[in-house]
Amino acid sequence: MPEKLNDNEQAVLELIRKDPYVSQQELATAVGLSRPSIANIISGLTRKGYIFGRAYILSGSDPVICVGGANIDQKFHIKDKAQLGTSNPVNVRRTVGGVARNIAENLGRLGMDVSLISASGTDKDWSIIEEASESYMNLDMVTQLMGSSTGSYTAVLDTEGEMIIALANMEIYDAITPELLQQYESLLSRSKSIVADLNCPKDSVQFLCQCARKHQVPIFLISVSGPKMNRLPEDLDGVTWLITNRDESETFFQQEIRNDEDWRKAVDNWLSRGVENVIITNGKEGSMIGNEAEGIFHVPAFTAREVKDVTGAGDAFSSAVIHSWLAGKSLIDIAKAGSANAIKTLESPYTVRQDLSAEQLQKNLEELI
Repeated sequence: MPEKLNDNEQAVLELIRKDPYVSQQELATAVGLSRPSIANIISGLTRKGYIFGRAYILSGSDPVICVGGANIDQKFHIKDKAQLGTSNPVNVRRTVGGVARNIAENLGRLGMDVSLISASGTDKDWSIIEEASESYMNLDMVTQLMGSSTGSYTAVLDTEGEMIIALANMEIYDAITPELLQQYESLLSRSKSIVADLNCPKDSVQFLCQCARKHQVPIFLISVSGPKMNRLPEDLDGVTWLITNRDESETFFQQEIRNDEDWRKAVDNWLSRGVENVIITNGKEGSMIGNEAEGIFHVPAFTAREVKDVTGAGDAFSSAVIHSWLAGKSLIDIAKAGSANAIKTLESPYTVRQDLSAEQLQKNLEELI
């Protein structure tokens, strides 16, 4: 339990509850204390676990905490046949991305209180990410490192849209250490859930899983790529959800998924390792979802009318799964919601579709089913 408050601390806390963005000078005037005294009181409220961050995140707000990548995505579309060893005319598109950041924006648009824990540089790329993100999530817990570059993902695509090469600059996320995360343990312990992508170092993912078990907070682990599956902790007991795809599961188990039986067995393998709920996506083939209590189900994917951009569809799927599970939906309904949000994102030119809301997602589901 948080420590007991004195009268001045209680008065300041009540004013912050009414306006989380109230300034220290406004608090000083209202309470009749000096601004330095207010600063000391706020420091004490933070230490005691009543508020978090510069924007005074109240401990009763129960946010979803997303931990992981927030980066710039760049796509170079070659206009003609690709030629190595020389310059190629291209069209360039830059968007805001990162798995944890994309999921946080989806959840924010779905009406949830979301905070992001990540790491960035102090460069223009971070300013672009901040401007695009701050309306949907709290960014106070993003650690900015002088002299470092904000994460980036660059893909070179041929005239058919197929990838020729991709370059990932993700070293910045090594700064998301267990020591950094420990500073936010009080907030993590009070969160509605923790969502961690595997851009985080392995020991940090392990810390988050231990924190979730210790404080009985649901945790979602989101895979990022086959090579990063080795960042999963050896002990998956108590992991609430694992959201992954066929290729990543094949990489982890070193076993090909050739048919529905293999697919179902892969879900069962994850469950046997202690994960409580698992979903393995497989593109147009849909998803296989299951837990010990309800069983394992194949849920077909919805079909996109026109694919405008594949970027962000997987993150949209994960977001709808998280949102639906927190709302108490059944496994099949959870998988359908994921598919609906993914398809509508594929039909959008944006990484996170601009029309997303809880009401719109429900309408989409009704139209697609």
